[in-house]
Amino acid sequence: MCCTGFLKVMMFIFNGGIFLAGLVILGVGIWVTVDSDSLLNLVEKVVDLPDEVFKLNYVGYMLIGVGAVLLIIGFLGCCGAVKESRCMLLTFFSLVLIIFIVEVAGGIVLFVFTDEVDQIFNNLENDVITDIQANYGKDPGMTELWNITMEQFHCCGYKNYTDFYGSPFNIGGEYPPPCCHSSTGPCTSDLARISNVKGCFVKLVELLEENSIIIAGVAIGIASLEIAAMVVSMVLYCNAGKK
Repeated sequence: MCCTGFLKVMMFIFNGGIFLAGLVILGVGIWVTVDSDSLLNLVEKVVDLPDEVFKLNYVGYMLIGVGAVLLIIGFLGCCGAVKESRCMLLTFFSLVLIIFIVEVAGGIVLFVFTDEVDQIFNNLENDVITDIQANYGKDPGMTELWNITMEQFHCCGYKNYTDFYGSPFNIGGEYPPPCCHSSTGPCTSDLARISNVKGCFVKLVELLEENSIIIAGVAIGIASLEIAAMVVSMVLYCNAGKK
């Protein structure tokens, strides 16, 4: 009985971790879905993009789905432990196992097809630059979205300041203020060249690389909680069958 009680407590702890992880993923998914200032929404304004790019719009919905499933699994595990229901415990184990397999498979796919993902973003360069040169300074919505993105990421254009050459905004020889470190006076070609502000795509990649350890740590932590939850649920399932 003492051992069973301890396992129940552990079940609550593990499922609490899964529940919190699901809550975080759900929150991130909602944020990605409703954030109108993200680079994902920015590339939607570019014409003639490959169809694969627009599939990125569903990342937010996918995260919401995964987060909701983890929330349900956490709740199901707690109820199964309290009621010592073999049906609920087995259902919990099966669902967690399926999620774990999908996560591992997804990680392997992303690792194997890294070159393909990089190629998709590399193919965006010409389309994005063409759109900037045609609409920046003429389309208010697109111009404001780029300004917000550059201010938030402290970047300039997709690649660098030359992306704005020939755009409606550049008719007078000026470039967007974020392309120059100087806060006084217009941002000229010489100032932009000397400032050498990095492009937004480069900054985004650097941001992901800087937080790669944190992202990997979170992923490993979630996987560990899922494995522990499966082990404990199966032990409780076996003990419940002996009564």
